[in-house]
Amino acid sequence: MPDVNRGDRPLSPFMIGPYYRPQITSISSIFTRITGNGLLVGALLVVWWLLAAATSPEAFATADGFITSWFGDLIMFLSLLALWYHTLAGLRHLYWDTGRGLEIGIAEKLGWGCMIGSVVLTVFTVIVI
Repeated sequence: MPDVNRGDRPLSPFMIGPYYRPQITSISSIFTRITGNGLLVGALLVVWWLLAAATSPEAFATADGFITSWFGDLIMFLSLLALWYHTLAGLRHLYWDTGRGLEIGIAEKLGWGCMIGSVVLTVFTVIVI
């Protein structure tokens, strides 16, 4: 039977624009997924570097040349940022698993804390190491 009330149904909350304003909680959830997948890129580069070191000096020179280039440095910097963000988001989820911090105001502060904290920790790590 066809749905005759199509025009009366509410719009999808995923319609970004005048209908829906993204909130920090949804953005931080999306960033958690993106950083988790993005960590694979840095991990694959490290595995390539280690395999090349175990293979031959020529293979290692190629891998090391790529990883220490400006593009490799950028990938490693973003991987470090993703690692810190993903770690802080994981700690936030562990805190939520205790049943605390689920109120909207606290959840928003935790989302901002993950974002700001990951940037601060990344800069601190790059400066110290």
